[in-house]
Amino acid sequence: MSTVMESKVRIQREDFSVTDEIEAIKKSSANIGGIVVFLGTGRELSKGENITKLNFEHYPKMAEKKLEELRVKAIDDYKIIDMSIIHRIGEIDIGENIVLIVAAGEHRKEAFAACEWAIAELKRTTPIWKRETTSKGEVWVQDTP
Repeated sequence: MSTVMESKVRIQREDFSVTDEIEAIKKSSANIGGIVVFLGTGRELSKGENITKLNFEHYPKMAEKKLEELRVKAIDDYKIIDMSIIHRIGEIDIGENIVLIVAAGEHRKEAFAACEWAIAELKRTTPIWKRETTSKGEVWVQDTP
């Protein structure tokens, strides 16, 4: 079942299909020559601690607004054709998808640069917070706003 929606920026609880999202972005333009994908997944080790689960919370409406601003800025500054950004919230198991950025450009160089910039800025500025559950208890990760 496809989870692709109209919006190029989404915050959602349910998983997403990387393949479906790539196919959707390809429909943006026949001029796309390069697509770069960043997929963040739940890992089981962080700072030497085993993680049993992750939980993501966000500031509703503000997080979506920030992601849309990042998308527009990436398109403008890196001269790419299109970009989509999806971030999951709620409880995430180890190995599950968390965040997806798909950057499409005429050439690979600008798509790579835009994708790298977008994930760095997302982590730096978007009001989405991660809580890790470890054998020592719950820990809020501090590398997000």
